Amino acid sequence: MKGLSTRNLTRRSVPGVPFTKIAKAVLPTWELSLVFVTPEEAKRLNKTLRKKTYTPNVLSYESAPKSGEVIICLSVAKEQAPEYGLPYAAFVGLLFIHALLHLKGERHGTTMEKRERALLARFVSIPTWPDESQQALTSARTKRRS
Repeated sequence: MKGLSTRNLTRRSVPGVPFTKIAKAVLPTWELSLVFVTPEEAKRLNKTLRKKTYTPNVLSYESAPKSGEVIICLSVAKEQAPEYGLPYAAFVGLLFIHALLHLKGERHGTTMEKRERALLARFVSIPTWPDESQQALTSARTKRRS
């Protein structure tokens, strides 16, 4: 079965982002799972999956051919959104897009950043875009945390 299943394992409400539409646009033939987790669970998964000890904002991995999981820590996203110059909901959308592009095989860089911005603009309403210096900062932070 192709599509997106979503689970929220936190007490936070999930922002109104069109996750299914984004998933269909980026990975139309994939079966995807989107899970929202607590900071403790995100940190545990990061240690298990990547041997990293910090609490990530997003993780993604391919579980089988054309099947993957995206894990987003809403608490970390809420905390980091202002640093990226984005509203909370838009930042959660950006994290989801970022994870999907990684599942698609894209690597960090200018091309990926352009695709992220284009997809975010297409699917998530953003009152104003961060200025170029903020975008450069966003790029550097995304690379460091992925």
